[in-house]
Amino acid sequence: MSDCDFRVTLLGTGVPVPSPDRFGPCTLVEAGEQKFLVDAGRGATIRLHQLRIPIGRIDVQLLTHYHSDHTSGVPDVWLTGWLESHFGTRKRPYRVIGPTGARELMKNLERAYALDIRIRIADEKLPPAGVATEVTEFERDGTVYEKDGVKVIAFEVDHGDVIKPCFGYRFEYGGRVAVLSSDTRYNANVIKYGAGADLLVHEVASARPQLMKEAYIQRIIAHHTTPADAGRIFAQARPKLAAYTHLALIGSGQVPPPTIDDVVAETRQTYGGPLVVGEDLMTFEIGEAVTVRRSHALSPAAADGNRLRPDVPSHSFESCLSDPSHGLRSGLDRDLP
Repeated sequence: MSDCDFRVTLLGTGVPVPSPDRFGPCTLVEAGEQKFLVDAGRGATIRLHQLRIPIGRIDVQLLTHYHSDHTSGVPDVWLTGWLESHFGTRKRPYRVIGPTGARELMKNLERAYALDIRIRIADEKLPPAGVATEVTEFERDGTVYEKDGVKVIAFEVDHGDVIKPCFGYRFEYGGRVAVLSSDTRYNANVIKYGAGADLLVHEVASARPQLMKEAYIQRIIAHHTTPADAGRIFAQARPKLAAYTHLALIGSGQVPPPTIDDVVAETRQTYGGPLVVGEDLMTFEIGEAVTVRRSHALSPAAADGNRLRPDVPSHSFESCLSDPSHGLRSGLDRDLP
């Protein structure tokens, strides 16, 4: 691990598809001594364990919205992080910050796991404080957290007419900025809060034209951002580095999903700047440059058929705004050297 003290790690870059290569949506943000999880999809605790980060070490759990693929790992983070083993050890309340609905989610989880909690307190003598929850809700754009030089700003995004609330997050630390879009269609608020960021992480969705004839597929794509529209957002926000996560690449039994090549090619129709297609456990170190590190902890396979190479050297993005030729993605454009 480098000495950079502002890092964003994509723990899960997937969607509801139960892929072993792209876990459910979850992002780890480390700023100074503080650690934040944004959402907690399927497998969040496994990815933390692969990074050797105790689950109980998470300071704040941030939620973007309440689709199950973004929250199914919340009880695992909450309860496994409380266990006495080295991978748990939380002694203080599990702190959750999210839009309206966070309190209801946690209250219902407390009811669902009440018997487990009672048993473990009586049998394992676990501290009740470590399983308590501390929930903060918000309903509009603004600062939702500020401590020890870290500011987190929530901003509303557009995941669809009835999928509300849904928010993205902007992290500010040491004069540097990382922005996470959450699930959204093309949205001016992402451009507003992502403008000039060191790192802008955005979702993307795509399907082949044959499938776009189906109403079900049309509904999915209408709730997300196509590569061309994401490119328009990147081109207007002009981050030092743009990155994709939550890759909704839709296929069927007869029609294969779009490839990473396809996604990047469509993005390049509207955006010529630095671009990374995220992978699980990919880390962005945000300093004077943004350095991308790919993990060797994953098995050598990716859902789209591209191979991940172990122990790939890092790549840094410095004067990216003045040199849009920089680029990075899995085996495409300008790959890691």
